[in-house]
Amino acid sequence: MKNRILSLALILIATGLYAQTDKRLKGIEKKFNAILESTKAPGFAVAIVEGDKIIYAKGFGYADYENKVAADANTLFAIGSSTKAFTSSLLGLLRGDDKISFNDNPRKHIPELEFYNDEMNNGIIIKDLMRHTTGLPRHDGAWYFFPSYDKDSLIQRLKHHEPFTGLRQQWYYNNFGFLLQGVITEKLSGKSWEENIEEKFFKPLGMKRSKTMMSGMKESSNKAYGYTLDADRNIEKTDYYDIAGMSPAGSINSSVNDMSQWLITWINKGKYKDQQIIPEDYIKEAMSSQAVVASGVPSDELPNVHFANYGYGWFLHSYKGHYMVEHGGNIDGFSASVGFYPSDKIGVVVLANQNGSAVPRLVRNTVADYMLNVEKTEWAKKHKEDLEEALEAQDKVMEDKETSNVKNTRPSHAKLDYTGFYENAGYGKFEVTVENDSLMTTLNDEKIFINHFHYDTFELIDYSDGKVDSTEIGSSLKVNFKTNESGDIESLTTSIEPTTEAIVFKRTPNTIEVDAKTLEQYVGNYDLVGQVVKFYIKDENVLYAFLKGQPEYELVPTDEHKFNLKILDGYKVEFVEVKGMITTVKFIQPNGVFSARKKVD
Repeated sequence: MKNRILSLALILIATGLYAQTDKRLKGIEKKFNAILESTKAPGFAVAIVEGDKIIYAKGFGYADYENKVAADANTLFAIGSSTKAFTSSLLGLLRGDDKISFNDNPRKHIPELEFYNDEMNNGIIIKDLMRHTTGLPRHDGAWYFFPSYDKDSLIQRLKHHEPFTGLRQQWYYNNFGFLLQGVITEKLSGKSWEENIEEKFFKPLGMKRSKTMMSGMKESSNKAYGYTLDADRNIEKTDYYDIAGMSPAGSINSSVNDMSQWLITWINKGKYKDQQIIPEDYIKEAMSSQAVVASGVPSDELPNVHFANYGYGWFLHSYKGHYMVEHGGNIDGFSASVGFYPSDKIGVVVLANQNGSAVPRLVRNTVADYMLNVEKTEWAKKHKEDLEEALEAQDKVMEDKETSNVKNTRPSHAKLDYTGFYENAGYGKFEVTVENDSLMTTLNDEKIFINHFHYDTFELIDYSDGKVDSTEIGSSLKVNFKTNESGDIESLTTSIEPTTEAIVFKRTPNTIEVDAKTLEQYVGNYDLVGQVVKFYIKDENVLYAFLKGQPEYELVPTDEHKFNLKILDGYKVEFVEVKGMITTVKFIQPNGVFSARKKVD
């Protein structure tokens, strides 16, 4: 087994534009380097704002780990859901121009919008979208696995998204609510969400390097690449993920220098260089408690955590007695934290090119300890201890998952019976095929191996470069194929959204239609090494094959002159046409290809 920790230490480097001159930050870079080493992150950048000035901005580690290109304060990172505060702020501008009320029903501005039931259609207001109180769970699989650049097509899926609780009964994070906010701004402004963000915020704030789309990131210089840690905690590069039409929920790419201008605006009540960028009344409302995220009182483990609430595109917490407004971001290969302490006029932005990383939180808290003059916590040390406990717990979970697998079971059908198109109106459509005797599919342009788990339960495993990611076996998303009364596979279900009933994808067979006249050309007797194979039609245009001593085989048409044997995996039939006549049939089997000549009457 590979070691969990690489034997070679990370080379820790720091680059930036702002020298460390503030005495309050003495020794902080040693803490940053310890965090980089503890988390095994390729790199990150951090900026600290006080009042209307950037007092510190630097990069640590690498933007490009393979080529050892250093990260700096101008390196572009994906900020993920830290985008949300930008989107809600556009609505703040529209309200300031008396074009909207947060108490409006969103269907007033998006007439084609429909939710799951009448309570939602009639009762949801825009404010519910901004503070996550619609009663909808995440349903993130509906956009992550089935992305679309067409915002309208994404909106149509909402009608089929089941809520898990009543309207305004419980806070629950939902990205689609921010998609709707973005579309409302488009309807009222006549401009795209991307254009609005650039015109209303990027340009007046001097955020010259920031991009609203992944294409802009890819075309830019000084950009970070995304990374993750594999099962053995080795650094592994990941592809960029294009959030496409869900852009209002999390598509901005930026640098810590650019994001500092955004923080300066919020710390100064919506003003930037004496220009009111965002209405002051909206600023106050957005960073005030609009919904309770989690109730409770301070615990022995977290005595300084007094509340966990949500504003508009911001999480609200306390940190060691100081009011904190913050929003993180996570998207494939990147993690972020953008936050500020309004009473202290301190802001911190941390951007990291590591998937699901602890770096933004650890660096942010370290900065807060120094800038807020509170008792300091050894965050790198604490992370190392927490990580060791988490890895032990993970190993235990994997052991439990192993025992949950029922050994020596088989699927109820041949692989061919599982093929076809599977569709859910609230999510999307995908195709299951047989390739090299294995069930495969493609989700978001990524090849997926459908691995048998037990009975008719399978699991979706990443597949790249012709290899299955064996580390995912036993721990990946499960799908369960369902059989109808006729014995055919009619659907698959998956608990991709854990708060609701399993999501059902209805199956449509992917066979081609072949009429009786076409099938007639295959009918006849074929000589297979002295044995006769008979092909004939019955059951309304279904072609069968029969060899003495064996059962008859139903043939399923897959392409011109090509058929699969329905009940046998890996067995195919291909007819050969010469000068408009079928002369030969090939039996393609796991043990070889055998030809039989058609007999002439």
